[in-house]
Parts: sequence; C-alpha cells; structure tokens
Amino acid sequence: MAHTPMMLQYLEIKENYKDAFLFFRLGDFYELFFSDAERASQLLEITLTSRSGDGDNRIPMCGVPHHSVQGYIETLVAKGYKVALCEQVEDPKMTKGVVKREVVQLITPGTITQGKTIDGKTNHYLAAATKESNGYALAYLDVSTGEAVAQMIDGDERALLNQLNAYNMKELVVEETFYDAFVEQAANAGVVLSIAKNSIVAESVAPFIVDVPSYMEHACTQLLSYVEQTQMRALTHLQPFTFNEAEHYLRIDTNSKRNLELIQSIRGGDTKGTLLWLVDETVTAMGGRKLKQWMHQPLASKRLIEQRQQFVSDFLDEFFVRAELQELLKKVYDLERLAGRVAFGSVGGRDLAQLRDSLRQVPAIYAQLASAQSPTLRQFASKLDQCTDIEALLAQAITDHPPLTIKDGDVIRDGYNARLDELRDASRNGKDWIAQLEQRERDLLGIKNLKIGYNRIFGYYIELTKSYVHHADLSRYERKQTLANAERYITQELKEKEALILNAQEESLELEYRLFVELREQLKAFIPRVQALAAHISELDVYMSFAQIAEKYHFVKPVFHDGRAMRIVNGRHPVVEKMLGKQTYVPNDCVLEENSNMYLITGPNMSGKSTYMRQVALILVLAQMGCYVPADEAFLPVTDQIFTRIGAADDVASGQSTFMVEMMESQHAITHATANSLLLFDEIGRGTSTYDGMSLAQAMMEYIHEEIGANTLFSTHYHELTTLEDALPRLKNVHVAAAEQDGKVVFLHKVKDGAADQSYGIHVAELAELPKPILTRAQQLLETFEAQSGDVQIVERIVEKPVEVVKEIIVEKPVEVIVERIVEKDASAEQLSLFSEEMTPQQKQALAKIEQCSVLNTTPFEALQLLNELQQLLKK
Repeated sequence: MAHTPMMLQYLEIKENYKDAFLFFRLGDFYELFFSDAERASQLLEITLTSRSGDGDNRIPMCGVPHHSVQGYIETLVAKGYKVALCEQVEDPKMTKGVVKREVVQLITPGTITQGKTIDGKTNHYLAAATKESNGYALAYLDVSTGEAVAQMIDGDERALLNQLNAYNMKELVVEETFYDAFVEQAANAGVVLSIAKNSIVAESVAPFIVDVPSYMEHACTQLLSYVEQTQMRALTHLQPFTFNEAEHYLRIDTNSKRNLELIQSIRGGDTKGTLLWLVDETVTAMGGRKLKQWMHQPLASKRLIEQRQQFVSDFLDEFFVRAELQELLKKVYDLERLAGRVAFGSVGGRDLAQLRDSLRQVPAIYAQLASAQSPTLRQFASKLDQCTDIEALLAQAITDHPPLTIKDGDVIRDGYNARLDELRDASRNGKDWIAQLEQRERDLLGIKNLKIGYNRIFGYYIELTKSYVHHADLSRYERKQTLANAERYITQELKEKEALILNAQEESLELEYRLFVELREQLKAFIPRVQALAAHISELDVYMSFAQIAEKYHFVKPVFHDGRAMRIVNGRHPVVEKMLGKQTYVPNDCVLEENSNMYLITGPNMSGKSTYMRQVALILVLAQMGCYVPADEAFLPVTDQIFTRIGAADDVASGQSTFMVEMMESQHAITHATANSLLLFDEIGRGTSTYDGMSLAQAMMEYIHEEIGANTLFSTHYHELTTLEDALPRLKNVHVAAAEQDGKVVFLHKVKDGAADQSYGIHVAELAELPKPILTRAQQLLETFEAQSGDVQIVERIVEKPVEVVKEIIVEKPVEVIVERIVEKDASAEQLSLFSEEMTPQQKQALAKIEQCSVLNTTPFEALQLLNELQQLLKK
C-alpha cells in the first residue's frame, strides 16, 4: 500500500533537512523514522520499533516524550549532530485532515542555547568564515547572549581551525564553494561544518555591521543569515559586531595558549591547573565569561591597562565595599542569557523571577559604589542603569515562586489582571466547595474513606470501595466508572459545580498564558538596557576577582614603560606555586635590558627551565589583562605578541611528527614576531640528530638576535651553544642550578648567571626509577663518551684551523685513537703536507699512507690493517 498522508508529510519535510535528525511531533511524542530512527535508537539508547509502510515493508521508528525531549536533543548535539524540531502548528481539534506541521527550529552544535552542555562561565560561539587575500575573515557570535565579534585570521585553514579550538567553537559556517576544502580538517578538529546561504535582507544586516571593515561584512552577513535560517525567529538580543583589531591586543596564538595552559591543561584538557583556574574568583556567570575573554585577548595599550589596574588598586583599598559588592553579586543571575531567552521566546516564569531578583540587587550595588572613597568607583556607579522600572513591572507581574512550566498556572501574580483574579476566585472557591462536599458525604453515608477525585478524562467523581457499595444509600448517586476494587459516581450537584470549576480553571490558565506572552513581548524592548547592565556588572566582577587574588597570593602591581626592557624580581609561576605552596616554591629574577635581551638557559632536565620560561610569559599575560602579578617587583614593556615553543607533541591526525610540529611552530613564531614580542623556545632541535639540532638552534638564535631583536628566552641541553655569548652581544648565559650530594642530584630551581656544567641526565633517570642495570650501563657509556669527546672536538676543528689541528693530531695524539677521525674528515693532502718539514721520517710515511688512502673504497678489515701498519710505523 502507499504511504499514509502523514508519512508523505514527513517525507516532504525531511527532504529539506537531510543533514539533521527530524523530530516529528505526533501528539505527546516526537517520532523519528527510517534511517533517523535506526541511528537515533543507537545514539540515544532507546527502543527501535516499526510501523506499517509502503507494501509489505515496515518503517523503522522510535520516539521520545515531548516533555523530556530537551535531554535527547542535547545528547545528539553534543555528539556533533543537528536536530530539526518539527511541531504541530494548528490545533488538531480544529482540523479534519492531517495536522499542519513545520520545522520551528534547527538546533545545531553552535546554536544550542540551553541545557547541560552550556557552561555558565563559557561563551558558546557559532562562527562563519570567508577567504580573504591575507587570510580569513572570521565572524562569531554567542546565540545565547547576543555577543558578536569579527576579526582577521592570518594564515591558512589550519590557523583558522586552531582559532576555533582555542575558543572551543563547535560549528563553522562556510560558503558551499569552500566546503570541500575544509571538510577533512574540520572533522579532525571536531568542528561541525555547515553551509551558508545568504538569504537575509541587506537592510536588516546593516545595524549589526556598522563598526566592521568592508572586507569583514560578508562573513558577518553569512553568520546572521545562518542564525536566521536555523532559529526562525527575530533575535532582538543580537548585538552589533565588535571588530577586534589585532594591534589593540596582546596576541597569543593557539599553540602558545596551549603551551602556557591559559584556559585548558595539556594533560587533562580541563580547567584545573590552568591560569584561569587560579585567577577565577568571579561570582557571576557573566564575570566568568568576561574573565575568559580578557585572558584570550589581553590588552596592548599602556593607557587601557593602567585604567584596569586602577580598579584593582581601588578594590584592594576599599575592602568593605568589595566584600559587600561580592555578596550582592552572588544574588545576580546570568542577565545576558536571561535576555537571550526573552528574545528567543523560550523564557519561563522562573527565568523572569530570576531576572526580577537580579535587578533588585542593582540599587544596592549602585549605593555601595557611590559610597566609595575612590573617584573611579563613584564614576563607575554613575554608568549603571538601575532598571527600577523593569524590576517594578516584573515584581507586579510574576509570583514569588513560579512553577517550572508556564502552562501549569500560578506564574502571574494576583492583582495583575482583574479578569484573571475573578476566574481564580471562582476556581479556588469551587475547590473549597469540593472539599466541603467530600466531608458532607462522608458524614451522610458514614464512610470515612470516601473521597472526591478528579482526572482529565472523567472530571470530578465520588469514589467508594466495593465493600461499601452494597451497604450505603446510593439513591442520589449516578454510576460513572467501575474499577477493580471501587466504583466511581457523580451527583447532579457535583455535575453543576464541576462545569463551573473546570470552565473557570481552563479559562484562567488560557488567560494567564496570554498575559505571560504579552509580558514577554513587552520585555523585549528592555533587552539592550539589561545587556548594558550585564556588561558593567561582569566588569566589576572581574576587577574584584583580580583584587581578591592579589590579596590572597600576594601579587604586586606591575609598572609599564615605553621601552623593551623587562625586570621581574622574585617572579613566580602562580599555578605551580599554588600547587607546591609558597614556602616550597623558589622565586627567580628575569632581567632583560635593551642591549641584553636574550637568555640562553642551560641546566639539568627537571630543574625547572620550562617552568621559569612559562612564569615570565604568565606574568606578562596577567599584567596586560590588568591584573597584579606574582613577583616582588615587575617593570615591564607592553608586549605585542607571545610565542612559545615548549613541550613535545605530534599531530597524528595530519601525519606530522613531533619534530615537524616543533619546526612548524618555530617557523610561525619567527616569521610573525616583532621587536616588541616575547619568544620562548624550549630545547629546540631535540627531535633530530645532535648536530642537526644544534645547528638549527644556533641558526635560530642568530636570526632572532640579528633580524628580530625580540625579548627571548632560549633553553637548551646543547652546552656547546653557550659559547655564543662571545659572538652575540645581546645574549647572556644563565643556568638553573643543581648540586650533587652523596651521588644524588639536588635541584635548586634557582636561576643564576653563567652556563651549566652538566645535564645530570642519568640522575634524572634514577629519580624516575629506571632499572639499576640500565643506570649502571649508562654511566659506563657516559664515561667512555666523555673520554673520547676531546678527540672528537679536535677533529671537528680541522676544517676551521687545519694547520694547528693537524700538527696537534699527528705529533701529540695517539694514532690509534685519532687516525680514523682524520680520515673521516678527509683533510686534503695540501693541508697536511704543510707540516712535513717538522715531522720525523716515520711520521711522514704515516702521513703519506693517510694521503693515499681512499676512504670510500676501504673495507672495515682494510681500515684495521692500515691502522695497525700506522701504529707499528710510528712506534719505530
């Protein structure tokens, strides 16, 4: 047989949403069919059933109750899928044929606005990008809060996706022509790719892009079009795009954010152990999001940094004002997301009660700021819109404790609407009458367990257990329903009262819902004011958080200047210090001068070189956020960029080795850094051979020194590089000290001038508890290699100083040790013959044999024979 009209309707709608799960409303359930049902039953762990279909084929189906659909949608979206929500858009009671249905919202990983997947202190961004000549124009917005940003991304698709990952963006909108170029990389990065269709009217876009350059407009328009297409409603809470100009902020690329563990820890991928984990003392969700935004983009303006510092300083001085304000802010809910729900039309009674209760705190917040000694805080108070009219409207309209669902009633307060009060009075009095009737019937019949109940199908009824049915006078009763153990009746009196009660109750609920919707629409006009208030409160929250941690961890106010010198006295890594304890952590200085701004750091593995380098970067990040810093004193330049190459990691997804990743990150840093940047390079070259690695490290240091001139910390285990101090005037050797006691290494974690004398690698292996035989053998090999190292160094000098070195080798060194290395270096006969006049006849014969030897055509056995002949000859 052919498909039913309802299934034909489903197939027609599904045709437009092939890339989404279609949740098709049927009564009290959302149903899924065909392949959607088969996949959803596995992903959601629900039962797969079927229904009759075309011919003998059965159609797979599964469903979820409408009242619990949100949890199932969240599960699918969290797994990277899209959900098209198809609702009945007309009353089934008023329709004879198939009920009209439409998709009312497309919920995607970037547009979901509520549920457990939305973290209160994290923005949930949706992004769109267009290709430009010098990179990608990136526009992104948080649908739940209305915040919108535009910025330029230098680089290729990888740089763009790295930026998305840095902000934890889950969905990217691109034009169809670029879809194939992105699809594989986006999948590897865990980003859902969607196609933009520019359908939005240009006039409606104009107010949102007034402050962005013309080359950013296309990306912004794409993003707004996609939001309009998926959300299918007017989003009055969306704010104009803010254009982030790169030169206004301290730029920290994605790799550096990861290496420094600003937002996410490298090991666990969570917040614990990060800089954010340490400094987040905010008490509101809005403040938490603002703090994270500032950490992603610290300032690069001395004036703006000092403005933030002033707030921190004032809150440190005004302890009681800060304490009172923090208590008040604890009672403020997420105003930005509440405003978003108002715009979405998804706001409930409890949401409006939270909005009302939050606004009630604002006059007290204003009063605390206005009473402060600080002119800065008093001036800030004048910026606050206290929103007393909005609070008064909500106080008048919304009950103190509204229920979760709007249609349950008791959301609108008594006295708000006269007709609603009348209907409620009739309904409430009717219920009192029912209670009185129940007691009267019990007394008349002498049946104590008689009860009057209600259900939506049969209405009100009098219920008697069957043991009483034959012993009571039921002449006034009319049988209504028979149960296994009871009978249900109704009386004429109850019938009449039931009609009055139910009509009043039904009309009351309908009127209350209409009043709530009207109130919700009325509140949309206030959204910009609520958003502006939220922005100010979030700033206050972050300033007080900075003051709190400065007080708690004894941070100091950094001083900025216009040069490039950096002086940090007793600087500390704030996260490591918190974990170890202040008494255990060893602070260190970092002094980079205008004419000496490169550190070459040597020292044992595990001694703290990486920690030292990271702490310098973290101090700069905190300082340029406007926060105080973990040091006794900090005299800092305004840095434009931070680049770090710390730690070892490969990129399996793209087939890149650890060394390739290291080289790519180094290339990015060196090609983008300026004289005002900070470069941190840790153990460059360790992923390749010793000489390759050492050569690369030296060449990079020379290039940075001569071509870039940036403040640089460069750690290495190649001790040979420490001689560069003589060749590069702005480079200075420092080392992390260690000491040996009773054959054990003791890490002092103190940075001192000069180069380290050894690496203590075997001692570190011992600390890691490698098996004893390995450690013993390693020590034997080390002693052998060290004994040979002098000869190796002499041979390597042959090319640079052949005359002196060959004389030293031939005359002074044991032949059996060095001849092979001379041959390997293939010193020319002309160079060696320069010394023939000073040699003995035997030495001349040995030299002649070396000159005649063809290295490439000599077998190992022939080489041994030659070595024996030379040895015998020189012994004469």
